[in-house]
Amino acid sequence: QVQLVESGGGLVQAGGSLRLACAASGSIFGINAMAWYRRAPGKQRELVATITSGGSTYYTDSVKGRFTISRDNAQNTVYLQMNSLKPEDTAVYYCNAIVRGNPYWGQGTQVTVSS
Repeated sequence: QVQLVESGGGLVQAGGSLRLACAASGSIFGINAMAWYRRAPGKQRELVATITSGGSTYYTDSVKGRFTISRDNAQNTVYLQMNSLKPEDTAVYYCNAIVRGNPYWGQGTQVTVSS
């Protein structure tokens, strides 16, 4: 069993910053890629950023240059630093981890950006 617990969401004004964290615990031997997804109201879930165990990263175009994904392999934690936030970044953000080929999800954390 794998547990992912997100933290760091909240309400921020446009132009502000937030840092999300996701801690993985349980049977996490063989944890590979970790990622952040988001689901905005009325929209489908979308991939925001990914990071492999080796540190390779991917960002969706809309967040490039503003968001940074990082991970602490010793702590089994992935972070998402979000700068220059925009109202369109408002969404529930979900942590995802691939462990021995299986996907696991966190419960989500709300990020609201006011204009």
